[in-house]
Amino acid sequence: MIARARLITVVATVLAGAVGIISSTQTWLTVVLADGAAHALPVPGAAAIPVLAPLSLAVLALGGALSIVGLVLRYVFGALTVVIAVVLGVLTGQIVLAPPLAAVAATVTTATGLTGTEAVAAMVVGIGTTPWPAVTLVAWIVLLAAGLLALATARRWRGSGRKYSTDAATRASATAGPAASRPHDAIDSWDDLSRGDDPTAR
Repeated sequence: MIARARLITVVATVLAGAVGIISSTQTWLTVVLADGAAHALPVPGAAAIPVLAPLSLAVLALGGALSIVGLVLRYVFGALTVVIAVVLGVLTGQIVLAPPLAAVAATVTTATGLTGTEAVAAMVVGIGTTPWPAVTLVAWIVLLAAGLLALATARRWRGSGRKYSTDAATRASATAGPAASRPHDAIDSWDDLSRGDDPTAR
């Protein structure tokens, strides 16, 4: 389980972020207005929760970063993942349980030109929900679990950059070795002159 903790955390985080991005473009709520219109006004997720899209993008970035960062940043990013999951979970949960007027106010204002809480409230007859808020809430619960898993297991993740840094150091030493042992020739003297050094002064 510990050996797969990084993979599970990264995959769960990226999937949750992807669900959030997709969900932000889908209809979360439908609003019936007191204007005699027969159709319901759709409210997308990004309008119901203005921070849904940007925070979902941040979650995607965190998922990618968690796959490569060192120990300290694992804890930092794990904590950020938990905070974002809680914030989005609370906001989404409110809409699932009882959609607040604020979630549809911007859409109603755009459609009718009315502003102000009282004017919007007087125009709204009813608010319905689609399955998308509930689906997205599940994604935030998964994200919270992923963040907690990262915090609990980060110290035991295998370092991803050790192999690459070792290989880079080996290649650098192999390249620098012959150059350091090669005698100083005329080409090197011209290079010294181009840098402003006088080889005759040595």
